[in-house]
Amino acid sequence: MLRPEHCLRLLPPVATPGLAASAAPFCCPLHRRGAVHQFRPPRAPALRLGGKPSSAVRASAGPDAAVAPAPPEMPQREVARALAEKAVARLGPRLLPSAVPEDVAEFRNGAGNAVGSLDVRRGAPGSSIDFMLESTLHCKVPNGAIDITSILIFLNTMTDAPHFLLELIQGSSTSIVVILDLLPRKDLALHPDYLQKYYENTRMDEQRSKIEELPQARPYRSPSLFVRSACSPTAVMVSIDCGQGGEGTLEEIVHGQLAAVSKEFLQIWLDCCADSTAEMDDAERDCLLKRDQIVRSKSIEVDLTASLPRMFDPDVSSRVISEIRKAFGVQEP
Repeated sequence: MLRPEHCLRLLPPVATPGLAASAAPFCCPLHRRGAVHQFRPPRAPALRLGGKPSSAVRASAGPDAAVAPAPPEMPQREVARALAEKAVARLGPRLLPSAVPEDVAEFRNGAGNAVGSLDVRRGAPGSSIDFMLESTLHCKVPNGAIDITSILIFLNTMTDAPHFLLELIQGSSTSIVVILDLLPRKDLALHPDYLQKYYENTRMDEQRSKIEELPQARPYRSPSLFVRSACSPTAVMVSIDCGQGGEGTLEEIVHGQLAAVSKEFLQIWLDCCADSTAEMDDAERDCLLKRDQIVRSKSIEVDLTASLPRMFDPDVSSRVISEIRKAFGVQEP
């Protein structure tokens, strides 16, 4: 979950009901020219990317707290849901059913201004799939909202093929940050055959250029050197800003070019990575496992432990982080 670190740091601290009115205004760098996205009444009852809505959102904060409404059905959620359904349909029996507790599958804070969902499906025994994780976060603040949608599909040490990553971060109705990549699991300079197999032969750069050549797109550079070093040279890392009054243009881009490129990234991953196996000796496998663990631990450290406690009550964020640690195979510090 390699999200833009500087954006997440600007989320407001967790507000108690008595302090909600005095929370600092949201000042997200994702919108530079456009108007801040205004929170609108929900059109869809469910928050999760997949599955059925449950009563966990209401139950997670007690009977006296107002229920945080689900956000409107945004274009990026629709794109992510279509990708998740495509992945599940292809992977089929290689994925186990979700075992995430209800109070983590859907959760909210006591102040009622943030809601989230998490779904984790582990790989079946004998499968090269380690886990598939889908998550959404929506935080309402006095002058807008931030919405984050993620899909991660990680492989285990039966293969050295890349992982799949999609992260969509919207802090304005006219702008969105996109991080889309097949995360390499080897040093590409030391393994040119790996670079050729997964990135050159699959013509990943052509897909990246379809997004970067949009007139509304600007390169996104994470302030975290670790995040930038973990991604491939063909990663889509852009901020798409359509300017004031550009809500319709952004929606067209998300449903059009972004949806098409994301679908192609996933198709390449499904065709070239999901079914891949690799013969490795113990030393190679240990090195691969160590690298995976570093990436997972660092993403939790940089991302979740910094952002979730600012959005959700300590008990809620603790439950969610614990489930993600379990999926990532990362022990508590």
